[in-house]
Amino acid sequence: MTIPENYIQLLTAFPFLTIVNSGRNEFVGIMQNQDVAVSSIYVYALLNSPQEKRGFLDLGSEWWWETNRKIPINIILGERFTPYKYSLMNFSNKDFEIIAGPTLSLKDLMTKRVKRKSVQLIRRLD
Repeated sequence: MTIPENYIQLLTAFPFLTIVNSGRNEFVGIMQNQDVAVSSIYVYALLNSPQEKRGFLDLGSEWWWETNRKIPINIILGERFTPYKYSLMNFSNKDFEIIAGPTLSLKDLMTKRVKRKSVQLIRRLD
């Protein structure tokens, strides 16, 4: 799929944004989570004022550049991101397609890591 030029410019300026397609509608926002059945995204176009939009982008930038990007923005920023909760939309994955941008899945975070232990035997000469 070819990504339109205006989306490339948008993602260059704001690499944390994801562009998705659901049905005949396109949405731009920050992915919260994607699992087997449902995808959740904070939709930028649903924000009410220019001040909210600027704050949304500022917090998105902080989350993107200051974390490992594996934990959703609402968990990392907590109460600071609560005012944007109303812009969260959930989509069935049956008619949901990611056009461009990063995705996030909590199931990837939950994979158990095995720690390797090394044991070194030392001979005592008493």
